[in-house]
Amino acid sequence: MAEVLSEESGVSKLLEGVSRGQTSTGEALAASTSPPYWDADDEDHGPKPSELYGKYTWKIEKFSQITKRELHSNAFEVGGYKWYILMHPQGCNVRNHLSLFLCVANHDKLLPGWSHFAQFTISVVNKDPKKSKYSDTLHRFWKEEHDWGWKKFMEVSKVYDGFVDTSDSFIVKAQVQVIREKSDQPFRCLDSHYRRELVRVYLRNVEQICRRFVEERRSKLGKLIEDKARWSSFFAFWRDIDQTSRCRMSREKTDVILKVVVKHFFIEKEVVSTLVVDSLYSGLKTLEGQTSKKGLVNLLDSAEITAPIVRVEKDMFVLVEDVLPLLERAAIEHFPPKDEKGPQNRTKDGNSGEDYNKDSIERAERRLIELGRRTLEIFVLAYIFSNKIEVAYQEAVALKRQEELIREEEAS
Repeated sequence: MAEVLSEESGVSKLLEGVSRGQTSTGEALAASTSPPYWDADDEDHGPKPSELYGKYTWKIEKFSQITKRELHSNAFEVGGYKWYILMHPQGCNVRNHLSLFLCVANHDKLLPGWSHFAQFTISVVNKDPKKSKYSDTLHRFWKEEHDWGWKKFMEVSKVYDGFVDTSDSFIVKAQVQVIREKSDQPFRCLDSHYRRELVRVYLRNVEQICRRFVEERRSKLGKLIEDKARWSSFFAFWRDIDQTSRCRMSREKTDVILKVVVKHFFIEKEVVSTLVVDSLYSGLKTLEGQTSKKGLVNLLDSAEITAPIVRVEKDMFVLVEDVLPLLERAAIEHFPPKDEKGPQNRTKDGNSGEDYNKDSIERAERRLIELGRRTLEIFVLAYIFSNKIEVAYQEAVALKRQEELIREEEAS
């Protein structure tokens, strides 16, 4: 069940309150403030990601005197659902580790078939913010999996290395983002502040996923072009087609392709999936903006934008020019170089302040958008080529071969 453990500093202030049971206290935090213009929420109806996000801080007092095998926080509400944190101070079916889980409250009283899909982070606070421990995961809660977390969150032997303060208190935090996923198009599902925190940790992971996909597609196109006989055959096939047929084969409905995009990139158990589809969402808005002169395209410096491969016309993806030069370009045009400046942790420019560096935020945002745009363009080009153009080519080759066989039979 473990996903990611981090030892970087956190982003939220501590809250204290009165709780029941093991002299533990906790209080839910309010949802985040409105996002800036480039973090605009999805344009459909329904609750926004910021309305489905919340924080909770659980302060466990007299921690050294605890003898119970498990502790429960108070229930708190996020996204219209009630949750609580479960702790096993001496481990849940493991030795020498403290275990932490996020649980659905009153799960046995919910209607049959219920499920809550959420991305969440659980952390424990150290007196040195840089040593605080974090774990992030993405999970669909349901009847058989109503709790989820980490059996080996941290070693018990390290609990007193700054995690229990001078007043004998142990502080656990949770950030919970309820996800409204879509199957028909990339979507934005993270509160802007939570998203920024995750971007700082996982931007390189998102880049690796996008880069791997693009390089795989580039490699396939490159093999086609390197095969001189096949490329020449395809070249001749394409040149013999009338312009109307070329135009018809060089486009596809956006909803057809976007469904495949989501199915390919959104994997429920992978913690970075939400950032990947967020990147693709931004990339889609950028492509739409290049046509409408609106939208997120303004975030990208003109020097950063490569010549487009695809444009959006109403409900259609359309290749911007003849497929032959586009295939040649895609086969040799490398992915944007890695951004070595971007941090891969939760530390805010080396200190524990509340605000990230503005330049760092905007650089990460531009990078995420460009990753999404380039990945989506290559996906569209590869989809149109393999599902329409190449199919027509293979049919033409088969027909030509059949005609040759008929002529051979007639000649014999």
